[in-house]
Amino acid sequence: KNKKQQVRVRNKEFQVIAYLFLGLFLAMIAYFVYFQVYKSESFINSPYNSLQDLFSERVVRGDILSADGQTLATTKVDSAGNETRSYPYGRVFAHSVGYAVNGKAGLENQENFSLLRSHEFFLTQIKNDIAGTKSQGDNVVTTLDTNLQEAAYDALGSNKGAVVVMDPSTGKILAMVSKPDFDPNTVSQNWNELSTSEDSVLLNRATQGQYAPGSTFKLVTTLEFMRENADFDSYSYNCTGSIESGDVTIHCYGGHVHGQVTLRDSLAYSCNTSFSNIGRSLNADTYKDTAQELLFNKKLPSVLPYSKSQFTLTSSDTEAERMMTAMGQGKTQVSPYHMALITSAIANGGTLMKPYLVDSVTNNAGNVIEKTKPEKYK
Repeated sequence: KNKKQQVRVRNKEFQVIAYLFLGLFLAMIAYFVYFQVYKSESFINSPYNSLQDLFSERVVRGDILSADGQTLATTKVDSAGNETRSYPYGRVFAHSVGYAVNGKAGLENQENFSLLRSHEFFLTQIKNDIAGTKSQGDNVVTTLDTNLQEAAYDALGSNKGAVVVMDPSTGKILAMVSKPDFDPNTVSQNWNELSTSEDSVLLNRATQGQYAPGSTFKLVTTLEFMRENADFDSYSYNCTGSIESGDVTIHCYGGHVHGQVTLRDSLAYSCNTSFSNIGRSLNADTYKDTAQELLFNKKLPSVLPYSKSQFTLTSSDTEAERMMTAMGQGKTQVSPYHMALITSAIANGGTLMKPYLVDSVTNNAGNVIEKTKPEKYK
């Protein structure tokens, strides 16, 4: 009897172990199917997948083109088969298009897989394989407009900073400029100088720069004030050109006196003192919630690497800190790209479209392989 009980116990133990292994096996199969269907493409396309570069052994890297058909990056092949990556616009598209040496950057990095794939006519590819020659890689057609890009580049001049231009209704990024810049044609030769530059010339200030937002942040403050005050239309303040809190004095730009202003006037005139006054009354916790709803301290939808924006105001901060935050100073940090997202959402009636830099991928004959469709983000 005892032996039978022992056998039953062992059988139950074996059953538990068998079911456990069966469960693990089914979980592995389920994950494998999930990976194949949903994740494999993103892993293959990931710019961090170094195996992509093996394609360069049989594919000539494709071109990067502007929305208006201009060549922004191309591979020149000499009679001996040596390949040189060329950037006809030089510094103008340096940070957005990037470079394809020393680790890659910009679209050269993000679209590496697309540029090293070839959708040439399959018979041509077979012929190339037999002959030991390379097939032509696919082309990446960007959303960037050369006229807008050059206008932004020239307007920024020798200043440090960035310009981002977006189409609010689609999410297309039409221009992206960062300065100081560099010549992508000479990255290899000048790598030591570029990588150790005190001006951080390789940094894309459009997406990775962190700055006090200044008066652009008054849009966020206005939204929070409207949410806290149903009667916001009745707001009134007398601007005398300056406002004080303890030993902190805030002036309107150039000491300008705006006089009696409404909320609408305050925003239209970008009145620092009125917004400082508004900042005094705001609830720091809900103010932070609104900022985070607008993607501060959050991930951003972005094609290129970016720095997360910071909003740190709390209820324990001083009145002066609240005042400075409300008019765009204080400890708040944001990228030009992030502010472009916020203003685009406003311009598009409150809906942020998912931003994108690549309009389509085509083969060397111009046939569309992939096409980006505008989609709502938030």
